[in-house]
Amino acid sequence: MIHAKLSDAKDYRGIHPRLDKALELLTPAFLESVGTVRQNLEEDRLYVTRFDYETVDEAQSFFEAHRRYLDVHVMVSGCERVDLSDPAGLTEFTHQGDFWGYHGEAEQSLILKPGDFLVVFPGDAHRLKIRLGDPARVSKVVFKALVNE
Repeated sequence: MIHAKLSDAKDYRGIHPRLDKALELLTPAFLESVGTVRQNLEEDRLYVTRFDYETVDEAQSFFEAHRRYLDVHVMVSGCERVDLSDPAGLTEFTHQGDFWGYHGEAEQSLILKPGDFLVVFPGDAHRLKIRLGDPARVSKVVFKALVNE
């Protein structure tokens, strides 16, 4: 997991070529151009989508993890709490394709604010959309990068 400011994205290059490409696109102009329809950047190996939603109570959210893809979550507006945990300590309730859903307790939490990005690697279970106080409107850009073929 990486939690950092957009201004520091260049410091994380070199981990994987598709992550590098996503990090290069963390510019205001590109982020503004991303729509709510999936945009393929490198076929199914790297794509990006904007999500607009209301934050929810922790009880209305769940953990998810992937084995082949990493996610780069970029907060455009609003704030949310993100919980992280090792899937080994969670209870699996669904699995489809590269998506595993889990219930359980968080091992750590962070606040994702505008100007922040979060990289969750394969095996990093993450629970998203958790409200801070009252529900709030969030706009977030999410890159998915295939790293385990």
